[in-house]
Amino acid sequence: MASLAMNHILERIALFQFTPTHCVQARAMLGWSVEQLSREAQVPVEDIQRFESQQEVADATRLALAYRFEALGLVFFPGFRPGRSASVRAAASESLERGEYAMAE
Repeated sequence: MASLAMNHILERIALFQFTPTHCVQARAMLGWSVEQLSREAQVPVEDIQRFESQQEVADATRLALAYRFEALGLVFFPGFRPGRSASVRAAASESLERGEYAMAE
C-alpha cells in the first residue's frame, strides 16, 4: 500500500512541476513536432495543442507528456526552463506505455 501512496505523491509533484510552457520548451530542445510528441507519448495531437495553449487536459495526459520527457532525461522545476538530468540512463530511449502510470484516467 505504501508504494501506491508514494506513486500518488510523485504524480502530484509531476503535475505541479510540469507546465504547458515546459512542454513547448522541451519539444524545442528535442526538435520534436507536436505530431512526434503525440507518437512518443501516445497522446492525441489535439490534447497536446490544448495543453500547450493553457487549456485544461486530463491529469493522465499531462503525466504521459511529463513522463515521456523525463524518460529522456529532462527535468522540470516551476519557473525554470527544462534541464537535462545528470544521471540519464542508457534506457532513456525506452518508450513508456500509458498503462504504466498508476493514475486512473
